[in-house]
Amino acid sequence: MIEIYLCDDEDFVRHQIQAALEQKILVENYDMKVVCSTDNAQELLDTLGNGKHSIYFLDVELKDAEWDGFRLGCELRRRDPNGTLVYITSYGDLAWRTFQYHLEAFDYLVKGTDPIGVLAARCLDEIYTRLLVKHQTQTEIFTLRTGGMVRHVPLCEILFFETAPIPHHVVLHTSSSWMDFLGGLNELESQLGDRFIRTHRGYLVAADKIETIDLKHSKLWVGGRECLLSRAGKTELRKKMGGNL
Repeated sequence: MIEIYLCDDEDFVRHQIQAALEQKILVENYDMKVVCSTDNAQELLDTLGNGKHSIYFLDVELKDAEWDGFRLGCELRRRDPNGTLVYITSYGDLAWRTFQYHLEAFDYLVKGTDPIGVLAARCLDEIYTRLLVKHQTQTEIFTLRTGGMVRHVPLCEILFFETAPIPHHVVLHTSSSWMDFLGGLNELESQLGDRFIRTHRGYLVAADKIETIDLKHSKLWVGGRECLLSRAGKTELRKKMGGNL
């Protein structure tokens, strides 16, 4: 999930932006969440923790003796070099200062033009598209819809797929989570190709994640998780491993 942070000391503006972002996330089922909306730069930094690749909407003219938007941006760049910065201001001619500070801001939202909430929602849509394209070029992903949200999971993180107790549902397992979604293993086996092996009618396993195989008891372990192994699955494993099984 991509975390979004918002810092603006005008309550009305901040609430407008937050509402617009949350509505956009809800309607588009983006895997994002506004985790901090504040008028205080230090509160944002305290909330940030170890967040990475997050999105930051920052007011330039913060009424803060210690922080303005540019100094805050510099600190966020230090903590989250790959984060996305979006600046909010009443003065469009201040945009050049983002270059002065080498902040590589994604956009500059000017108050008093279009409604600020509309600008923020439009900007979030553009960020999402950019991040998705970037992610796809860096690594192959598996896209699914679960719990009303669209999720993008790198194939390299998937351990195995398992038939769910609910009819026509599948459970995707990674080392740190699992996700239930509508689907079938036959379709997934055809879609994902040779990198996954159908070890059992109820399991589709990432070939490079297999750790241990117990032919005698018809089991194997993937990422520390036990999976079943059928007679047909043993045949598939032997084909995959060139008979060295």
